[in-house]
This record gives sequence, structure tokens and C-alpha cells, in this order.
Amino acid sequence: MIAPVPVLNEADRYKLDRSDDALFYAEPRFVQHLDASFRARLTSLYRERIPPCATVLDLMSSWVSHLPEDITYQEVIGHGLNAEELKANPRLDRHWVQNLNVDQQLPLANESVDVALIVAGWQYLQQPEAVAAELLRVVRPRGEVIVAFSNRMFFQKAPQIWTDGGDRDHLAYVAQVLMAQGWGRPELVAEETAAPGALGWLGHKGDPFLAVIAAKQIAS
Repeated sequence: MIAPVPVLNEADRYKLDRSDDALFYAEPRFVQHLDASFRARLTSLYRERIPPCATVLDLMSSWVSHLPEDITYQEVIGHGLNAEELKANPRLDRHWVQNLNVDQQLPLANESVDVALIVAGWQYLQQPEAVAAELLRVVRPRGEVIVAFSNRMFFQKAPQIWTDGGDRDHLAYVAQVLMAQGWGRPELVAEETAAPGALGWLGHKGDPFLAVIAAKQIAS
């Protein structure tokens, strides 16, 4: 594993609940952590960006992957912290359990996936530089990483750099970490969504949709 380029300091990595993350996620949560409007926008983005022939890595996944139901990919590989949730995810062809705050090395070959996805997970990484470096290793040239999130979190499990910032800060921070490890300059997405159902018709807002999309550059 190549040594990552540091971006955060130790204070940035501090979180209120410093107990083992595996304990926090020991019980499965078969619930949606983001509203229907966010999920629909995410699926639409995946439809636009991921070709059907792709090998997809769904990092920090759960019992859902938000991929378009009508598209079959070459392979979808899942990772997470709860085995029951991963087993219940019908989109995963295979999966493994690993705590990325303890061990960031991914059990995947160099340049073996086309697209890496992280949904509502980056905000819990205490060593994001190492994870970004590993993703750069396993993604093929011209492949992409798509990091999507909203303004929700388990506050006690998020590092200080995330809890202290707002939406724009989060976009800039994710982009900074990715570029420091060698990813190309990311595309930043920040969109409002309408609240699901009748509330949306009345003008209420849903979960904001935020994403950072970066491509692996071809070595010169």
C-alpha cells in the first residue's frame, strides 16, 4: 500500500464516540437513511455515469445500492460493516466486511474495478486519505469514484472535520482529499430536491443532493 498524502490533522479526525465502529453497526438497520427524492436523484446519476459493462465497487454499502433496477452490470462488489445488511442486498454479486477506520487496504487487485461508489459513508472515515489512495489503486484508468451524501449523519460517529463544516465545506474537503492522492479535479454537484409526495408539491425541500465525482487519470 502506497503511503497516502496527509490532508487532515489529528484534531480533524477526532469523533465523539471513539468506541469500535463494528459495535455500533453490529445490529442491522434495514431502513432508508436518505429520503426518496435523494435516492431517485442518485439512481439517475448512476444511470448517467455507469456503463452496463462496468465492474462496480459499492464501498460502505448496506442492504440497498441505489443502482438502476433495469441495468445489469458486469459485477457489483459490496463492502460494509454489517454482514446481514450486505447479504440482504440483491445487487451485490459478492461482498466482504471490513472496518475502514482500522484497516484501509482493500482486498482487490490493482485496476480491477471501473467505478467506485460511496453513499452517505465518507463522513465517517477517519483515514480518508488512505481510502482514496486505495480506490485510486483498484480503479482502472479513466474509471471514476462517485462520493454522494446529504446533510444527515450519525453525529457521534463523524469526525470533527465533518461535524464542524457545512455542505460546501464537505464538497471541498472530499475533493481536496481525492486530488491529494492523485485523482483528477472532481466535478462537484450540489442540488436541492423537492420533498417526496404532497410536501414537495407545496414547495418543501427534501434532502439536499451533494456529490463529488473524480476520474482516474491516465499516467503520462
